[in-house]
Amino acid sequence: MEASPKRNLYKWVLQLAAPIALQNIIAMSVGLADNLMVGSLGEHALSGVFAANQLQNLLHMLVIGLSTALTVLAIQYWGKKDLKSIKDLIGIALKFSLGAGLLFLLATLFFPGQIIGIFSDVPDVKKEALDYLKIIRYTYIFFCVTQVLIASMRCVETVKVAMYLSIVTFFVNVFFNWVFIFGNLGAPALGVKGAAIATLIARIMELPLMILYIRFVDKKLKIRLKDLIKTNYVLLKDFFKYGFPVILGDIFWGLNLTVQGIIIGKLGATAQASVSIANIVFSLISVGCYGTAGATSVIIGQTVGAGQYERVKEYAKKLQILFLIIGFASGAILYLIKDYILLLYNISDETIELTKQLIVVLSVTIIGTSYQMSSLTGIVRAGGAIYFVLINDLIFVWLVVIPSALIAHYVFNAPPAVVFACLKCDQILKCGVAVVKVNRFKWIQNLTRETATAST
Repeated sequence: MEASPKRNLYKWVLQLAAPIALQNIIAMSVGLADNLMVGSLGEHALSGVFAANQLQNLLHMLVIGLSTALTVLAIQYWGKKDLKSIKDLIGIALKFSLGAGLLFLLATLFFPGQIIGIFSDVPDVKKEALDYLKIIRYTYIFFCVTQVLIASMRCVETVKVAMYLSIVTFFVNVFFNWVFIFGNLGAPALGVKGAAIATLIARIMELPLMILYIRFVDKKLKIRLKDLIKTNYVLLKDFFKYGFPVILGDIFWGLNLTVQGIIIGKLGATAQASVSIANIVFSLISVGCYGTAGATSVIIGQTVGAGQYERVKEYAKKLQILFLIIGFASGAILYLIKDYILLLYNISDETIELTKQLIVVLSVTIIGTSYQMSSLTGIVRAGGAIYFVLINDLIFVWLVVIPSALIAHYVFNAPPAVVFACLKCDQILKCGVAVVKVNRFKWIQNLTRETATAST
């Protein structure tokens, strides 16, 4: 294969990371707006939405896993400019994602009370959570399809469309939050139900816009419905072989977040509200980390797929320095804004104080997040070492994170901030693993085929 011209690495990262980061900022701004508006209804409402979103978080991680499995394979095929294989992989991921959305919808239709009971045993919180869940569950199908379509565009370096879609979503969601939560423009004041309705409207709107873009604007893949219906069984086998560890990793990570939600729920409504706020603030500040990780996976995967292995090593060395710079900058910003962003919330002094403590914890762990997450998922996994990230996460989460948090809470009766620190400790501990793994370069594996036939 003829080597492609060498590109300016940092310019390439910026071109990919900036739209991804901006998309995440806008998406998190929607979450912040929800958080602020629902928070004005009281801590029980805020805790209820937090509890109801735990199942949704698990679905999100599953869909992210499917999308990541798609991109890990498809980006390498993009390095070879094999468009047919990319479209076949998109169809496979879309079928699985749609099936997952239907499964979660059915679970919440038949067992809503039992599901919410897992995450909270406070009656007022459970009532708010059920009110929210009964509406938000109808967003699952739309979300599952839209996210795979967004991932399909990212596979071919079309990253701005997701950013533009997020801008539209932001204004739609915030506007209908204002209308339905507080009862403006003649609408009834529905509280948490109003927040769920606003999100549902935004999700419904996203899907046709994404379909219209793919059908009439995109000039790279030119996807048509017939491309998505048929199944390439050779690539289906590869999707399971290489994608299953990625999907399983994100499912287990979703389970990890679900278990963390259960642990936080046992700490009481104040802790739930504080964690909800701290997580939203963290999500806003960490967009640079996640944007860079997303850009890195595209760059590394594409370069591996093109067979330019020496260039891959050069990129990996330079990118690690960038990860650390972004991590330290993000940590400093997070620490400095903690006293000011909480002025936006109508919450008790106890919740404010606890939230500040949690943000301090996150201002340290975000440094580790930026380095290890970008190194392990952006470099190692995208470079072809699919199983390593899964095994590493399983060891840290289930042998370190969850046990340490449970011991801190149930054995030592530690304060919520200490339990929270235990739940985030892996972000620092994984850095040692990441620096060794990345710099040995044994992770470079080309996952593509010369031909991938056998479609029906």
